[in-house]
Amino acid sequence: MADLPPFTLAVVGAGPRGVGVLERLGANAGELLGGRRLEVHLIDPFPPGPGRVWRYDQSPLLRMNSMPEDVTMFTDESVKMAGPVRPGPSLLEWARRVRDGGLDADVPPDVAAELTALDAFDFPTRRLLSTYLTWVYRKVVEDLPDGIDVVEHAARATGVDGATVRLSDGSAITADAVVFTVGHLDADPDEREGELVAFAARHGLSYYPAGYTADVDYAGVEPGETVLVRGFGLAFVDLMLLLTEGRGGRFEDLPCGGLRYHPSGAEPVLHVGSRRGVPYHAKIGYRLRGKPLRLPRFFDAYAMDGLPGTTLDFRADVWPLIAKELAWGYYSELFTGHPDRVRMDFAVFADAFADLDWDSPSMRDLVERAVPAEADRLDLDRLDRPMAGRTFGTAEEFGKKLREYVEADLARRADQEFSADLGAFMALLSVYGQLPVLVQKGRLGAASQVSDMDGWFHGFFSYYASGPPPRRLEELLALHEAGVVSFAGAEMRVTAERGVFVASSASHPETVEARTLIEARLPGPSVTRAADGLLRQLRDAGELAEETVADPVTGAALPSGRIHTRVSDSRLLDGTGRPHPHRFAVGPHTSARSAAAFTRPRTNALSFRQNDAVAREILALVSPPS
Repeated sequence: MADLPPFTLAVVGAGPRGVGVLERLGANAGELLGGRRLEVHLIDPFPPGPGRVWRYDQSPLLRMNSMPEDVTMFTDESVKMAGPVRPGPSLLEWARRVRDGGLDADVPPDVAAELTALDAFDFPTRRLLSTYLTWVYRKVVEDLPDGIDVVEHAARATGVDGATVRLSDGSAITADAVVFTVGHLDADPDEREGELVAFAARHGLSYYPAGYTADVDYAGVEPGETVLVRGFGLAFVDLMLLLTEGRGGRFEDLPCGGLRYHPSGAEPVLHVGSRRGVPYHAKIGYRLRGKPLRLPRFFDAYAMDGLPGTTLDFRADVWPLIAKELAWGYYSELFTGHPDRVRMDFAVFADAFADLDWDSPSMRDLVERAVPAEADRLDLDRLDRPMAGRTFGTAEEFGKKLREYVEADLARRADQEFSADLGAFMALLSVYGQLPVLVQKGRLGAASQVSDMDGWFHGFFSYYASGPPPRRLEELLALHEAGVVSFAGAEMRVTAERGVFVASSASHPETVEARTLIEARLPGPSVTRAADGLLRQLRDAGELAEETVADPVTGAALPSGRIHTRVSDSRLLDGTGRPHPHRFAVGPHTSARSAAAFTRPRTNALSFRQNDAVAREILALVSPPS
């Protein structure tokens, strides 16, 4: 093959996922590349490695919601893939080695200061992660074998016509294959958001649709004005910091614990609410005390294959298995880590638990006999909707109750006496990694897949397992105490009337009027409303399609919003369902539903497995088997 021209691969998106695919190309090249050269073109207007989301050029106030020991870009022995393992340091290991002089990395001064004090339970700045991802990219390129070359393009891909990839700088690449390493899709406003955009324009109001908080310009939000914020998750946490400390306010650590906020006078007043009416749980700050968890136990491929029927209902058929898995993780840690709080030998409990259906009278009886304190029993319904059915006479009364709720959450997530919560957390992570199997096998009904699994369950996972660092909730309490944040309540509703936005909730009878409304959340996946010009061009040409799931009763196609890919090999499917021989797409908003590009070590991460599989598919195109 020495006389053949190089095989040209265009990678659209050079963030962590694009770098992950590049790493797997290098790892598998020794087995699959053959004698033909591979030329990889990385296309991204943002720096390769961090990409857009983790770029260094963003506020130093913004932090990760992961601890450094839980972040890696490298495969390990747990990853079940065809290609070879190429280990490397986690973020924590990298930081320690750089700090101790064992690794050479270009570390900016502010990040160097952070490295000095970093420990396993810290939550690093996004700038620190950006520095790690830059180092990872450079290492991946340095480790590429002879035969693979990399060309960087600091531009945006604007169109793909046949084999030609057009870029925003006016250049073009003739590509033998293209892989779209897409993250969360930016989307134009949906129908309801469009109505609010029009209402705001008619009445001179300000409306901010769903978007990535760090990229939205909130300069138009006036000091002192009341702002309605819909969403109480991580996007709100970023917004809260940018509009308070980011505007010159200051948090003071109090000797007795907690924080006091000193306003600058430039802050608005944020009136925040959501369906639950409470913020995401703080990240857990301790380790398991009991024996190692056996996961997965009840929610694995064997159990899913054993579910009766060809089409499953997520809530009725799948959730009971998930709930049982969460309870298994919770009670395993409670029994083995806190034996003084149970009244039964764990082996006896485990045998009985395994034979019982989730939440059946027999299971409830078993738990009541084995766990005497009601507070030590897992209540998933109350966990999911802590304010459901609770009403208060005034907003002030609700605010007091919410403060108590947040204070209790902070205390619980810092106290190892509650380490059973970490058992449930670990089980939830295990479940999240198993769920794509159901999608791959096409066993979920349309409504269950789109609204229950992609909607409700993903929200529950984020709320329980993907919350902010504890200090962020301490800052929330300080801002509430200072009068900068107020709480709307559960089942927050916003109407557009009388020329203003009006917020109400199910938690108390009071309403709040405002001239500014912010949607503090990422937009849901939507190929139909894709804001990216490249995706729109491919969609309109019929070369990229939105995944749909057939309703088992009516046969109607229900769109999921995701880029339609063949899950087995990540090939892009066109409007007729045909796989493209030379185009691939990987990322959380594709049919494969993978999580973040980087992941916790030793978790057999789905994203790593997908990266390996697509890299091997590409290398097979470069050097087809003889």
